Amino acid sequence: MDEDTIICRCSDVTLKEVRELIKEGYVTFDEIKRITRAGMGPCQGKTCGHLIMREIANAAGKDIRDIKFQTSRPPVIGVKLGLIAKEGGRNEE
Repeated sequence: MDEDTIICRCSDVTLKEVRELIKEGYVTFDEIKRITRAGMGPCQGKTCGHLIMREIANAAGKDIRDIKFQTSRPPVIGVKLGLIAKEGGRNEE
């Protein structure tokens, strides 16, 4: 796979970025997620998660089943920006 390949389409994270982070010592999905925002987009890691896990497993010489996946914290409900702006404006009155 080419290193310019986009691994996380939601956050435009490339394979090269993931490999560099692993070389720097970031060896869990949650660590990589915090730095790159991979797994935090609309797909919540359904697309990029297994690709990143495979890279971690390959670098560590482990089976992918031995690598812990991300902690999932899906949003409870969506909030429209207009509602946030409206509430923020109430404090200025």
